[in-house]
Amino acid sequence: MRLFRDEEHVRRAHPEPGAIFAIEQLWTLAQRWYGDRLDPAWTPHDRVRNQDDLASAGLTGQFWELPA
Repeated sequence: MRLFRDEEHVRRAHPEPGAIFAIEQLWTLAQRWYGDRLDPAWTPHDRVRNQDDLASAGLTGQFWELPA
């Protein structure tokens, strides 16, 4: 992952980027994905939960589809 000022800056550096998303989306995803990891009763999330976490951050579409 690399951070850029804006989408125009990304496209100048990488004409065919994989995915572009806002830092706010990354923060939303990180809170959901890692927010409970220090809980002593933590268990790994299943694929459905992980896909929901991506969607809750607005990360949808083919690029963000987790393998079955």
